[in-house]
Amino acid sequence: MTTGELTRPGQEITAGPIKLVALGGLCGLAWAAGLRGFMAQVAGDESGVTWVGTFVWILLPGVLTGGLLGWAEHLRRTGGRPHRRWLLLSPLLFTALLAPDPLGVLESGLGGGAIGVPLYGILGGYAIAGRGRRVPRLIAGLLALSVVPVWALTVGLFAPHLTLDTPAGLWVALYYYSFMALLMLACTIPLRPVAAGSDSRGSGRGRR
Repeated sequence: MTTGELTRPGQEITAGPIKLVALGGLCGLAWAAGLRGFMAQVAGDESGVTWVGTFVWILLPGVLTGGLLGWAEHLRRTGGRPHRRWLLLSPLLFTALLAPDPLGVLESGLGGGAIGVPLYGILGGYAIAGRGRRVPRLIAGLLALSVVPVWALTVGLFAPHLTLDTPAGLWVALYYYSFMALLMLACTIPLRPVAAGSDSRGSGRGRR
């Protein structure tokens, strides 16, 4: 690569909507697959991998959520849209985990965080993005940070083998915290400012 091909500081790397959505979907798939591994650690021997439980209720929402956030990045780069910030709520697709059989998914280690995980991500994304009034963002940030003590104080109630005073417990805690941090950062995308130099007239081409 020659120096002329290098991206200048502050300049966005050019990528069309298909590439961004595909990249987002790939990242979402990797994140959801890792989340399923985390759930298996929590559930222990009670965890089971099934076609519907794993592929439909976990991996598919991960792909869709990542794709929507990739679309949000495309909108941000092409001048934005009036309602693009609603894409912040895309992680709520994971609440589908509770739809088919609430007791069944809990027993198989799938559904325990189906509501809490996306809500933490949304709250953290809102707080980190720096958009909106300070007090609501501060409250959202404190609620998002509560993920750390809540896990540490309650894990022994439902997974005694994963308390933080054990190597496995500390590993799984870091596993959980890092995945939540990634989700929160991803949720900032719909709230980030429109890219400098983007032309809102170009956003019409993005609708095609």
